[in-house]
Amino acid sequence: MRRLRVLFITPWYPTTVDPVAGVFIREHARAVQLYNDVVVVHAVGSRRDLHRPWQMEQDTDTAVCQGIPTYHVWARRPAGLPAAYLHRAWAVQQACQLIIKNGFQPDIIHAHISAMGLPAALVARRHRLPMVISEHASTFPRREMTPLNLLIAKLAFGSAHRVLPVSRFLQQAIEAYGIRARFEIVPNVVDTEIFQPLGGSSAPGEVKHILFVGSMGTDRVKGLAFLLQALATLKQTNWHLDLIGDGPCRADYMQLAQELGIQTRLTFHGQKTKAELAEHMRRCDFLVSSSLIETFGIVLLEALASGRPVVATDSGGPGEFLTQSLGNLVPPGDPGALALAIENMLIHSAEYPPARLAEYVRQRFSPQKIGLALDEIYRELVAKI
Repeated sequence: MRRLRVLFITPWYPTTVDPVAGVFIREHARAVQLYNDVVVVHAVGSRRDLHRPWQMEQDTDTAVCQGIPTYHVWARRPAGLPAAYLHRAWAVQQACQLIIKNGFQPDIIHAHISAMGLPAALVARRHRLPMVISEHASTFPRREMTPLNLLIAKLAFGSAHRVLPVSRFLQQAIEAYGIRARFEIVPNVVDTEIFQPLGGSSAPGEVKHILFVGSMGTDRVKGLAFLLQALATLKQTNWHLDLIGDGPCRADYMQLAQELGIQTRLTFHGQKTKAELAEHMRRCDFLVSSSLIETFGIVLLEALASGRPVVATDSGGPGEFLTQSLGNLVPPGDPGALALAIENMLIHSAEYPPARLAEYVRQRFSPQKIGLALDEIYRELVAKI
């Protein structure tokens, strides 16, 4: 079969300045690239300093593009939120039209999150193409959709030939707003070439390294305060917590650790690339996720792919793939339950066979698996148009 041409439209994507932003969408693009040809249009946002209504630049950073033609689009920011959104959507549509005019004739439009659904639908309708939307946003389960965002989501999902939430949990959160669409679950992608097991766990009696990966933003949705409180109550002392991630609340968490008397057992490593994160995962004994809400939980699967078991909260997405054979699942926001699960994992982490954990991920979430699932959806829809 000939390779299809897929046009990605997304507001989240890595850049040279922020190489980890939206990296999970690039993993989707790379998975699609295994079977089809992809071009990415990244709607970066609005800029007041533009001397023209919109601007598009092709990214030349090979570390960012990774073999996928990538275009960043900015719009001049008008006054007022609705006007700003409409102008941004118009700028994205104009950029897509220019890419098509210059020779990339897509067979299907693939938008990421509902905010890009309207410009994607306009391009699709003009060229009589099918359009799908992948949804990742936690604003649905967190019940933070504004009236404007909800209207955009309803119009976007209603225009899509298929809506692809990354979890059943996220689909149910979307439906709780009264939105109906043609849903099909397509999970996020784990880079199983980077995340793979190498070596064993810590030897008995050595310090056990626990890994936390997550943002330290003001929304505090990663539940890091609950994790620190849980660690402060542990009876065992042979542990050390390594934290990957950053954000405006990092200093607050460092202060909390000091107040709890565990600051010497913590190391804040800051933001890391995927390759650097993979090294940390291979060196840890297990990963802990204390999130209050997770639409999917990609870092849990990255740890499993690295041969490391996990302790996680039943915060949405993780409950759909995490079983007792992979780690421990506890209620979110409960430091006592989290502490018990961590105590148990400190004793038993070495009993989880790394090869079995990694194989579980490869069979379900590898680029090949997700790329093929998307390819089947694309071809089904293209055949109907």
